[in-house]
Amino acid sequence: MGKKNGIILDYSELKKVVEAHRTLGHKIICTVGSWDMLHIGHLRYLRKAKEQGDVLVVGTDSDRGIKLYKNELRPIIPQEERMEMLSYQDCVDYVTLINDIDDRGNWHYELIKIIKPDLFITTDYSYSDKQIKTIQEYSKEVLIFPRQAEKTSSTEIIERTVKKHLETLLNNLHNKNERKTS
Repeated sequence: MGKKNGIILDYSELKKVVEAHRTLGHKIICTVGSWDMLHIGHLRYLRKAKEQGDVLVVGTDSDRGIKLYKNELRPIIPQEERMEMLSYQDCVDYVTLINDIDDRGNWHYELIKIIKPDLFITTDYSYSDKQIKTIQEYSKEVLIFPRQAEKTSSTEIIERTVKKHLETLLNNLHNKNERKTS
């Protein structure tokens, strides 16, 4: 499943792979996200992240984690499929699962504690200043990207789709009721 060894769930195995790349002089880039309903903003972000180094490791938030920090209706796409989609992207070298999220939805940073990336990439809206300071403890550098798609986000796509669906349902019910009373 996937290319270039693709999906590695075991962090100790991933650490060995990363250490082999480091021995070869490769710069290790890491980023983490939900990657739910992969869209153009995600892909621009991942391509730009890969341009910053040699090896891109992408953490994918677990279904359980996303339910905790977004809401119980998310994710739309199950974690196995989100990881598989990421593994097919040419700019992504390795994909792993992020499941060290507590009951309040806080990440415990195990991936970066173990692989210690040269560069951790995030967005300007993903983490608080306190979380960025913690990430800096385990990464040589942190780079913050702005939003990569001005008009597209998974949340907005979902909300727009649900709203249109509800409007259609209500219109259909209204029209059906009007026909009954005529």
